[in-house]
Amino acid sequence: MSTRQLAVKPLSALLVRSGQGSAAATSVPGMPRTEPEPEPEPVALPEPEPEPLVAPEPPAPVALVVPPMPTEPPLVPAPEQPAHPQPAHPERPAIEPLFSWAPGLNWAGQGDHWSQAWDAAAHPVPPPAPLGAEPAGGAAQEPPTPRDLELIRSTLTLVEPVADRATAHFYALIFLHHPEVRSLFPAAMDVQRDRLFRALLQTARGAGDPAALTAYLGQLGCGHRKYGTLTGHYGPVGECLIAALAKYAGARWDAETELAWRRAYHLISTIMIEAAERDARTSPPWWQAEVVAHRAVGRDVAVLTVRPDQPYPFRAGQHTTLETPWWPRVWRHYSFAAAPRGDGLLSFHVRALPTGWVSNALLRRARPGDVLRLGPPAGRMVLDHADPAPLLCVGGGTGIGPVTALVEEVAAHGAGARTLQVLYGVRHDDDLYQLDALRELERRHPWLTVRPVVSEQRGQRGLLGDLVAQLGPWDGHRAYLAGPAAMVRRSAAALARAGVRPEHIRHDLPEQ
Repeated sequence: MSTRQLAVKPLSALLVRSGQGSAAATSVPGMPRTEPEPEPEPVALPEPEPEPLVAPEPPAPVALVVPPMPTEPPLVPAPEQPAHPQPAHPERPAIEPLFSWAPGLNWAGQGDHWSQAWDAAAHPVPPPAPLGAEPAGGAAQEPPTPRDLELIRSTLTLVEPVADRATAHFYALIFLHHPEVRSLFPAAMDVQRDRLFRALLQTARGAGDPAALTAYLGQLGCGHRKYGTLTGHYGPVGECLIAALAKYAGARWDAETELAWRRAYHLISTIMIEAAERDARTSPPWWQAEVVAHRAVGRDVAVLTVRPDQPYPFRAGQHTTLETPWWPRVWRHYSFAAAPRGDGLLSFHVRALPTGWVSNALLRRARPGDVLRLGPPAGRMVLDHADPAPLLCVGGGTGIGPVTALVEEVAAHGAGARTLQVLYGVRHDDDLYQLDALRELERRHPWLTVRPVVSEQRGQRGLLGDLVAQLGPWDGHRAYLAGPAAMVRRSAAALARAGVRPEHIRHDLPEQ
């Protein structure tokens, strides 16, 4: 075996200095000192001679050429055609209730086939089944009979436990068979579904009072104008409603029940259509309103003042619906916080709710100059100045806004011999943002008494709904309630137990 001679370099030659503080040969024990190599001397380079400075010549004046005003619009060049023409595809509508190009995505559950989801040609979506036709003859246009009303109430009792699914199916039928109406509704339909069933319940319960039912449905018809609802929409809506009720009523649904619902819906739609047509002769479907003042008055509370673009007739105690530009087609109810004024301005008290789309937009985004939309005024919490009975106004939280409007209207009209007591309920002392204004009215008008009720701090302790009866007696009073729903219902029940007749207790919450 041969051996190879290897040249071994000295260790000092293998050490490389890598920067300040790195080990050199002198710092390693046993290594000889190595002298540093001398640094090369710098070489002096000749400096360049400076160039003489020459002043630049001024630019020659350029004549401004203004082209003549065109008399025809410019020509738009035709789009370039691709080298290989693409197959033509039918235009899809702006709103599609189904994924027609992926039918498997329309159903997730037993029977869906994900392997076929993208093969629309081999597995086309079947057209929607036609809705039931209206019975021949004029039987469906007759007024509902007592037997019809009994069948309607029994159907609602049967459907009420699954009302969320029934109303969701109702809207699915509308958007499937009539996708052109989808743009009339907000993106989130949860609130809209609740409103539909509440309206049906209130209509069924109010059938025994034709005058009250006509007033309620008339306001509903006028309010639907702001959504863009037309007379031709009522027929398809009725067919979808009956189809949804038939699905969720199950075996209890028969020809007699269907005829009862058709008669009831014909009456409902007729009242709403006639009210909308009357209202269209004198009022717009909505008002534009510019924000002119935005003032924070408490924790998550602001006073909003707007100027409508047209005269806006309303009464103190009423409310309106309001839409912001940040949440199109999402309308929320707000009560007027001041009586009608000579300058035409409108005021609202707004509290931002944790999940409130519109309230948070009004409190945190709206500023002077922004434009909102207002629906028509509504509500039955208005004063009867011909009634001399004493008044009790209960306002909780921002519900003190419509109470303040009622006080201002009594002051403007004259109280006469009647008295007015205000119970102002809040949770903390610093929530009494409207107390100073009410105290000023109290100093000017001897018929007015203001009593704050604070639930968690000093002063009158306890929940307003529990204390309202104890602060009486309220026999013979006309009561007006505004504020959170729980407070209003608790106060109404306490006043009824204290002897106030139910027809003398006014608020705008839906009946339960």
